[in-house]
Amino acid sequence: MFIEPLMTKYLRRLNQQYLIFRQFDHITVPRGRPDRDYLLYVHVPFCEQLCPYCSFNRYKLNVPTARRYFAALRREISSFSDKGYRFTGVYVGGGTPTVLPDELQETLKLIKSLYPVKEISVETNPNHLTDEIVAVLKDVGVNRLSVGVQSFDDGLLRAMERYHKYGSGAEIEARLKNYMGVFDTLNVDMIFNFPTQTEEILRRDLEIIDRLPADQVTFYPLMASTATEKAIQKTLGKVDYGQEKRFYHQLLTFLSTHYTPGSAWCFSRKKSMIDEYIVDYDEYVGLGSGSFSYVQGTILANTFSVPDYCAALEAGRLPITAKKEFTLVERMRYDLLMKLFGTRLDRAQLRRKYGRLFERALWKEITLFRLLGGLRFDGDQMRLTPRGMYYWVIMMREFFIGVNNFRDISRSKINEGQG
Repeated sequence: MFIEPLMTKYLRRLNQQYLIFRQFDHITVPRGRPDRDYLLYVHVPFCEQLCPYCSFNRYKLNVPTARRYFAALRREISSFSDKGYRFTGVYVGGGTPTVLPDELQETLKLIKSLYPVKEISVETNPNHLTDEIVAVLKDVGVNRLSVGVQSFDDGLLRAMERYHKYGSGAEIEARLKNYMGVFDTLNVDMIFNFPTQTEEILRRDLEIIDRLPADQVTFYPLMASTATEKAIQKTLGKVDYGQEKRFYHQLLTFLSTHYTPGSAWCFSRKKSMIDEYIVDYDEYVGLGSGSFSYVQGTILANTFSVPDYCAALEAGRLPITAKKEFTLVERMRYDLLMKLFGTRLDRAQLRRKYGRLFERALWKEITLFRLLGGLRFDGDQMRLTPRGMYYWVIMMREFFIGVNNFRDISRSKINEGQG
């Protein structure tokens, strides 16, 4: 069918318009609403080594710089304690948040002392699955650990430059198995649609996930920014979105036996926190260099420069450098995208938020996806069909590629300024 390629092309052009941020010298943060729970996202941008396919804001670890960064991060965290935000969930991403366990421990203890946190999720890499690091994470109440594996195939691991960093697929499987049951949820982060990946490679990955058995698995489609796609082509080959649909339905069919989708690409054996906190939280605050916040219809972006980030907070200023204000219709489209990414949308909830305007403003989009077989109605619940789940994979893939392109542009401006 031509639907998926046309959808990809249209969304790529649309995201170029949506993700245009305005730069300001001074940006204030709206006060939090007392009747709302917020998600706190904390970004740690340091990695021991950089992977060629990754588009996130990350830098090679320099310990003195990282310690300065964590100190600035704690200043930023503390500054929100009097702004009216009630953070009940915490998600720590990167980079590799566990590169300095003592700094992460101190940071999470500070967060718990300031906010009524109920759940904490932390990302890590397989080489950090050690008794020492796991003990630190347990000590500060981490209940979900997400481990970046990407694939258990040794050939892919070598091509991704991960084999020498984290070991073979068999070694990674053994590490995961050793810590199953230690946390409420141990999530395994995987990627599908690598250029040299085959259905047989994906099937073996799925069999290992099932054999562990993993509490939860997140299968991201390859989401390469324009710049990263060039790097991927040198190491893995040309990205082909034509095979993505076939791979997705393969993993969806396999996982449906023992797993329930919490989003279009996150599957759990039991109810638990998922990587896509944008599904469970209407609004969130992102702290750290290169992080994003979404509050009161506005996206705020922190500086991507680690030195500028640290300097701003050391001078008593917030490091926010750009923002994008959504129109009311853009807010509704954002809610439609994010809520249905969680496979279902409560229309009654959105009526309370927008009145009948929601369905009047978005009737074309809703009708189109129903005609394409992507949506079905169950009372006031709007639900994705299996076909619709793949449509939402495309839409979220393109949304995050747009964000990744913004990251690349922001980092290139930093490099130009330092050149």
